[in-house]
Amino acid sequence: MRTIGAVIFDGFEMLDYFGPLEMFSMFRDQFEVKAVGETGRSAKSSGGPSVVPDATFADGTAYDILLVPGGKGTRVEVDNGAMLDWLRAASAEAQVVTSVCTGSALLARAGLLDGRAATTNKLAFDWVCEISKTETVDWRRSARWVKDGKFYTSSGVSAGTDMSLQVIADLLGDDAAKQAAVWAEYEANRDANNDPFAVGEG
Repeated sequence: MRTIGAVIFDGFEMLDYFGPLEMFSMFRDQFEVKAVGETGRSAKSSGGPSVVPDATFADGTAYDILLVPGGKGTRVEVDNGAMLDWLRAASAEAQVVTSVCTGSALLARAGLLDGRAATTNKLAFDWVCEISKTETVDWRRSARWVKDGKFYTSSGVSAGTDMSLQVIADLLGDDAAKQAAVWAEYEANRDANNDPFAVGEG
């Protein structure tokens, strides 16, 4: 059983969060999902519904997998020292660290992507590169997701679901990833380099 620490904050993007978690939850005997917040209060998503955390940063719980969503709230969280400190500590313990969309800005701001390849949302790509405050991240504009060591970063919103299937494949085998997509009736993009939304990007 692997425990997933899925981070919440005000303004997180719903599909960034629930898309990957839906895929992981297809294997409830393999993955346990915990919503983790800075405090015990609920976090309001970009679309409106709120999520109540199962755990807080102060709990000191170690997670096998981290999920860091993006969303408009990342514009605030990139300057939240408590968030960045927790990401550093939690990532050091985790087997796998994932981000969706502008969630990679939080990882980069925490220094976790230094010397690594990564990607992010196309529409926010320049902002993420600018605020990451590091020139050592190899930002890939054309990529559905990027895996570098234990770090998986995905492009915008729906790309996180495809990325999560790659994590499942790496941990449980490719057949498990295929089965999750079938159970969800989801037409998966299993090619990290097949990024139709990068067409026309410089």
